[in-house]
Amino acid sequence: MAHPLKHAQSSARKFGGKAEDYLPIHNWFDESKAQFADFRHRALRHHSEGIFLAEKLFGFTIVNSVGIHVPVRYVGEQHVREDLGRIPTAQDWLSEVRPQRWMYGQQLEERTQATKEEPL
Repeated sequence: MAHPLKHAQSSARKFGGKAEDYLPIHNWFDESKAQFADFRHRALRHHSEGIFLAEKLFGFTIVNSVGIHVPVRYVGEQHVREDLGRIPTAQDWLSEVRPQRWMYGQQLEERTQATKEEPL
């Protein structure tokens, strides 16, 4: 799906209520498009840990406009499945990152003349 509103409409069909009931959760999943405007933005939240983080942020359930308590985890799982066809782990995404030298935490050479000399 291309837009959070489409996900929210899908949630309303699946769980009841209005699309607006679910829009904040779906917007949160796709907020990372502001930093990375292609599919790779999904690596930040479209995984099992992202779903559990959404639950921490929005609560275990939301009450939709018809009074039904809907588990936030179910809404997150729906979003990720609609986008990816499955729920990957964060490891699934991160294992595809090509390591770069800077990622290893290399230290910058900031030696002064005093530190270059042999210790006393």
